[in-house]
Amino acid sequence: MISENFTFIGEEQVQVYAYRWLPDPEIGVKGIVQIAHGMAEGAHRYERVANYLTDRGYIVYAHDHRGHGRTAKGLEDIGILAEKEGFKCLVKDLYRLTQLIKKENPQLPLFLLSHSMGSFVAQAYIMRYGKELDGVILSGTNGKQGFILDIGLWVAKQEVKKKGRNAKSPEMDKLIFGTYNKQFKPNRTSFDWLSRDEKEVDKYIEDPYCGSAFTAGFFEDFLTGLKYVGSLENKKSIPLDLPIYIFAGDKDPVGRNGKGIYDLVKDYEKVGIKNVTYKLYQEGRHEMFNEINRKEVMEDVVKWLDSLIER
Repeated sequence: MISENFTFIGEEQVQVYAYRWLPDPEIGVKGIVQIAHGMAEGAHRYERVANYLTDRGYIVYAHDHRGHGRTAKGLEDIGILAEKEGFKCLVKDLYRLTQLIKKENPQLPLFLLSHSMGSFVAQAYIMRYGKELDGVILSGTNGKQGFILDIGLWVAKQEVKKKGRNAKSPEMDKLIFGTYNKQFKPNRTSFDWLSRDEKEVDKYIEDPYCGSAFTAGFFEDFLTGLKYVGSLENKKSIPLDLPIYIFAGDKDPVGRNGKGIYDLVKDYEKVGIKNVTYKLYQEGRHEMFNEINRKEVMEDVVKWLDSLIER
């Protein structure tokens, strides 16, 4: 695998840090995978995923979202998205990278692989830019979340009024994530809900770009975005012929142990999307790419990608 780093200019003139992973010269290229990573992590954590994909003929691009990784000006700036409408900025940044990818590779099919927060950004992305893609993968995601989301959004707005947009909000962090570890007691760490692989959990905890408490403004923007993507009416703008693959662990608290995945699939089918497939991995937690059965997960991803190229 050939690894390259670069930057591009995102929304609000933010300089976005990005990665390009290329197959070795002797490997024929079949397509491109653009990755949208999750909250409180960075694209560097997907190097193993990229290595697997490049070995099988896929060019891989990923960027550190604004307020994340090396796109943040420093560790103290992690969790700061934008002056306003940060969720929309995340979507627009993703699209700007898509434009760059297509300019560099005009003839190749393009797929979007997204995880957790990135999967919610991807849900919004396909409502606006779905025609740019040949398929989308949603990992560790969820469907409509109802009144609990409204309560969270109200609390986030109060936090912004009280502390300001860029103030860290441990209260919101606890409100959103505080219950996730309960089903995995006795807990070894605060992040047992991520994976059964203790080494991967420890790597996450030791990574300075991972696990930070985010800002009040982030939570207001993110929960506003979740409300937007939860709308059945908004889902009607997704191209009906866009292939969608959804997967998660059946013990992932983000997807309500699979219930949220079923809800999302039903909503996509309700609006008439023709090609929706999903898989729940038994006993899997939130980060299926870092789970003990990650090889099976990657095999399934490549099988799905290859099936679309071979059509």
